[in-house]
Amino acid sequence: MKVDIGIEEQERQKIAQGLSRLLADTYTLYLKTHNFHWNVTGPMFRTLHLMFEQQYNELALAVDLIAERIRTLGFPAPGTYSDYAKLSSITETLGVPKAEDMIRLLVEGQEAVVRTARSVFPITEKVNDEPTADLLTQRMQVHEKTAWMLRSLLEG
Repeated sequence: MKVDIGIEEQERQKIAQGLSRLLADTYTLYLKTHNFHWNVTGPMFRTLHLMFEQQYNELALAVDLIAERIRTLGFPAPGTYSDYAKLSSITETLGVPKAEDMIRLLVEGQEAVVRTARSVFPITEKVNDEPTADLLTQRMQVHEKTAWMLRSLLEG
């Protein structure tokens, strides 16, 4: 059945493609954060273990919201590791970095998600896709704040 929500198919497809990149970044960051939660060690173990758990739980909810928006626009959401590897701007971390390096890598990941979300905004504004713009705004707020909180652990 045709999707008729006041946004032409071509524009919906562009938005869905942007959201697919956002989904891939979010899922990749989820995996990285969960991995670091499991493997962090050192004097900040408890703080980081709990912080990373909060972050990956939030990311797990976010991937569902993003995927559902893609589906609402009438397109399939990517859902495989190979899809995410092609679409994500966040690289996989091999091995187990030291705690401070984990923090740095997660700051970079959080900021990458913000950049990806921001890149989708022009098309959403052009076609008055307020629900997607709202989702993007919410995601950027979460990731900017999380990046700030992680960065603050490296100061001093």
